[in-house]
Amino acid sequence: MMPARDTVSSKVQSGAGLSLLIIGIVLIAANLRAPLTAVGPIIGEIRGETGISNTWAGMLTTLPLLAFALLSPLTPRIARRLGMEHTLFAGLIVLLAGILLRSLSSVAALFAGTALIGIAIAISNVLVPALIKRDFPNNVGTMTGIYSVSMNLCAAIASGVSIPISQGLGWGWRGALGSWALLALVSIAAWLPMLRSRPQAVQLGAAKSGSLWRSPLAWQITLFMGLQSLFFYVNISWLPAILQDRGMSAASAGWMISIMQFASLPATFFMPVLAGRRSDQRGLAVGVASVFLAGYLGLLLTDTDWLVPLWVILVGIGAGSGFGLAVMFFALRTSSVRQSAEMSGMAQSFGYLLAAVGPTLFGFIHDSTGGWTIPLILLLIAAGGLLLTGLKAGKYGFVMAEANKETDAAKGNH
Repeated sequence: MMPARDTVSSKVQSGAGLSLLIIGIVLIAANLRAPLTAVGPIIGEIRGETGISNTWAGMLTTLPLLAFALLSPLTPRIARRLGMEHTLFAGLIVLLAGILLRSLSSVAALFAGTALIGIAIAISNVLVPALIKRDFPNNVGTMTGIYSVSMNLCAAIASGVSIPISQGLGWGWRGALGSWALLALVSIAAWLPMLRSRPQAVQLGAAKSGSLWRSPLAWQITLFMGLQSLFFYVNISWLPAILQDRGMSAASAGWMISIMQFASLPATFFMPVLAGRRSDQRGLAVGVASVFLAGYLGLLLTDTDWLVPLWVILVGIGAGSGFGLAVMFFALRTSSVRQSAEMSGMAQSFGYLLAAVGPTLFGFIHDSTGGWTIPLILLLIAAGGLLLTGLKAGKYGFVMAEANKETDAAKGNH
């Protein structure tokens, strides 16, 4: 139930306004992973032309994740001052600036632009789920599915077109990365009507955000978000290397990443829809953890090449459904738009910090052990952790109600 103070614009009540808002959300979502996944396939070109080391090249992935972690808790405060629409618009402007800056000839500009892209994406990561909760209270699952699919579809496309743009069209790596400025420009244009139609200040409720950090349920949601993020970024970083070490060609290993991302798309849509239709999501959490376990067990225990696509597809289904369920928890376990934004900020702050550490840690373990057995076993352990946190986060309840109970109990003890 939406509190009376959660403002819903009359614009959303009209069919045309609703369509514009959906288009705006889809376009914002399309910008949230593509500028990052476009980097991986052309990282060799970037290293070769700029002369940066492998460590610094890795920072092109890690830097945005650190920006996500640092800015996510601050974003709800910014939105309370400017309103969600204006904050999202500012994020798109920063994203465009970052994409253009990253495409310049200077190495300093490459990293500065990457940092700006991370800051911009962090804003939308936090606010779009809260915006969906506010403006689509009866269709949160469906809209979250649309948002998630748009994000992941564009991410998969970006991975596939970087080499054709860079080498096929002869634009080079700067052209391949800079080409995403066009999508950012279209998104800015599509979002302009939202600024004209809404008041600049939007009330997001009066919850005390600090109590979220004292809520065990909020921490379970945060850990669930963090673990599924860790899986995604470890997969993107190291799955090709794992497969190549087993004898697969670089081209085939690259196709496996594409298969993983495309396999995630149906799960990315249907998981939020299923989650939104029930009050208890523990069964869905078991399903998410199970496909991760099956996929990683297959990679660990079998050497049969023709089974590799099956394991990769299972991991992709886990990644898509895990992300969709994590984002739904921001809405399903909160009772107001402000709580949803605060929960999103908290979960994504820690979640992306964990994701930033994951690829480096797994690379270190591989270097230390000389193989992929221990890293894969650790992924299985992490999948067990995802199962435990999902069972807690999936149980019906609200983070603030739980936090208030703990506060009342503490007062009673004094």
